[in-house]
Amino acid sequence: MKTNSRPSVSDDARAAFELLHPEVRRWVHDQGWAGLRDIQIRSIHEVRGSATADVLISASTAAGKTEAAFLPALSAVAEDGGDGLGILYVAPLKALINDQFGRLETLCDRLGLPLVRWHGDAPDAPKQRIAAKPRRGVALITPESIEALLCRRPGVASALLGRARFVIVDEIHAFLAGPRGLHLASLLRRIEGLSSSPVRRIGLSATLGDLDAARAWLRPADPDRVRVVKSSQASGAELRLQVRGYVEPAKAEENEGEQDRSAIQDVADHLMATLRNRNALVFAGSRQRVEYLADLLRERCEGENVPNEFFAHHGNLSKHLREELEARLKEGRLPTTAVCTSTLELGIDIGTVEAVAQVGAPRSLASLRQRLGRSGRRPGKPAVLRLYVIEDELDGDPDPVDELRPEIVRAVAALRLLGQGFLEAPKSAGGLGSAMLHQVLSVICERGGARAESIHRTLCGPGPFAGVPVPLYADLLRGMGAPEAALIEQAPDGTLMLGRAGERLTAGRDFYAMFESPEEWRLVAAGKSLGTLPISEPLLVGNLLVFGGRRWAIKGVDDAAKVVTVEPHKGGRPPRFGGTNGEPVDDRLVAEMLAVYRDDDVPPWLDDGARELLAQGRAAFQCLGLDERSVVQRGEDVHLLTWRGSRANGLLAVILGAAGLRTWAHDFGVVVSRAEPTALVRGIGELQAQGPPDLESLAADTSALATAKYDGLLAPAVLRRFWAMAMQDVVDGLRRDLGRLALSSESS
Repeated sequence: MKTNSRPSVSDDARAAFELLHPEVRRWVHDQGWAGLRDIQIRSIHEVRGSATADVLISASTAAGKTEAAFLPALSAVAEDGGDGLGILYVAPLKALINDQFGRLETLCDRLGLPLVRWHGDAPDAPKQRIAAKPRRGVALITPESIEALLCRRPGVASALLGRARFVIVDEIHAFLAGPRGLHLASLLRRIEGLSSSPVRRIGLSATLGDLDAARAWLRPADPDRVRVVKSSQASGAELRLQVRGYVEPAKAEENEGEQDRSAIQDVADHLMATLRNRNALVFAGSRQRVEYLADLLRERCEGENVPNEFFAHHGNLSKHLREELEARLKEGRLPTTAVCTSTLELGIDIGTVEAVAQVGAPRSLASLRQRLGRSGRRPGKPAVLRLYVIEDELDGDPDPVDELRPEIVRAVAALRLLGQGFLEAPKSAGGLGSAMLHQVLSVICERGGARAESIHRTLCGPGPFAGVPVPLYADLLRGMGAPEAALIEQAPDGTLMLGRAGERLTAGRDFYAMFESPEEWRLVAAGKSLGTLPISEPLLVGNLLVFGGRRWAIKGVDDAAKVVTVEPHKGGRPPRFGGTNGEPVDDRLVAEMLAVYRDDDVPPWLDDGARELLAQGRAAFQCLGLDERSVVQRGEDVHLLTWRGSRANGLLAVILGAAGLRTWAHDFGVVVSRAEPTALVRGIGELQAQGPPDLESLAADTSALATAKYDGLLAPAVLRRFWAMAMQDVVDGLRRDLGRLALSSESS
């Protein structure tokens, strides 16, 4: 790591440097650094100045966060001696662990501290050595490997983890919500239970939208104990930004030939012209688009008789191919562009990336910030970001949603929020019941049996399961012990043990992970398969799906087989604009989209195509009168524009569907099909007057609630109650939204 400039030697810097172990000071000198960075100076004072405080380190990408945590922590561990691990470093990716191993290996060797990578692809010999003779050292580990240690080698886990001094959680924003966050939070609580004194926790991130939420996650029992170190130094890199707009011809498809020119081919032409002979990342979205775009770029290289510099990178590729591409980027000897999904978003060091491109408008500010931070990391080099936004060609009778050109508007809104420093705060985590079932089985597996009250004490104190009421916990256990489930069984003395199904489940390596790839559901009409798609929202029989450019009414849902039976719905052609099956869009981003529609400024970073699309979207917004109303009727469809995010619209669609309406949700509203306007107004008013909906009763009429890994193993009534808990934060704003929609409907 090199600093951008030589800082003045302040008293704080001298004092921080003196707090480091002598060998650490010599190592810093040998690196040729001009001095410690601001974030490192302040972190050293916080970590070394207290024997108990936890620390949350928030700074931009490449600001030196890793060293800010490790230099003082390693100094403390090197002075301490003793048995058990000194530092447990937890990261979400094996590749990130491998990268950090290379950065820390020399320093740990000089301190005489063993350093071991602990994940499924790491060599076994170093793990076996430290397991056989636990002593002060550093383990770089994934949550799944912690789980495996607790389940398979509880004695080793106790010896290693029970005496740890520090737990460092890297990329902490990746754990604040979702299954892996629930899992790791529970594991940290269980590690704490192995120790006679609290293990100090250090969190690292470049993209935190809510520091208080991160503090509460890091130390749920006492968030005030977490000291925040936020860098006061900007990255200093110049930002070069462009948004390019393209129109997809009505008949163009990505898998058709050159005779049907498509927008993605035009994007490939521009990428070839601007990224050739450079190191770059292109975030292309889906794996299918990654492969298609990488192939288009390879063809262009071959057509110009030059070496190929464009390579695909996604989770389905073999480990060998991924690591080969990462190494090529890091070495920087040959110009290389990785066309990737989100796999290269997190903090793996891949060298000097000169430019970042993204195909499609951002859906997450945290992801956009993380991706942008991959460029401009070297002194004097600008950060370069290009967004390629594709909208569909409008025909003579377009859908109002398509007329609004939502992709380009969301791109402008996201970049405006980026300039304001906004990042999404974590939302209520789905999959809470799935995670709790998993951890109950894990604790039983670790202990060879445990009583219900002991498991409850272990899991349900301050942490992810603190809000689970005792009756719901008891019902979860009853469902797990039911004969048809056979996950657990009770001994005569009351001890809970693994049942037949529980033994099979915990015996598999797949048990250690709480996440899995989004499951594809198969759509079937008249006995014929239409294809597959991921579904992230509950399905209600009678509601609508959009697939293959057509609307389909849901006739039945088979949760076990992941099959949705549908029939054609003759309600007019749906908008081509996608629905909510992708990454959810935050309420704040949608609110900024509304502000973009109402404004008349034209950002200078839009190209001609993007400016034209933005003008079209704003003209449609005015023509539809959306500055004054939120309801638009077009043919048999009534569009309810809530200007809320994906989660709120998904729940509203379920509520309206339960009231007998056929609906489907998109990013900023809900479409009601074949609705009589007067009856719809009356129905919305009645729903608003009834007060907050009873989510548990509502969930009884929905299917596809089982979206997390082990949801399908929960008793249906238990799953519905956990879903209702996760959606409670969305309900709070629904009455206001329904009231506004009712008034807007009447004025229409």
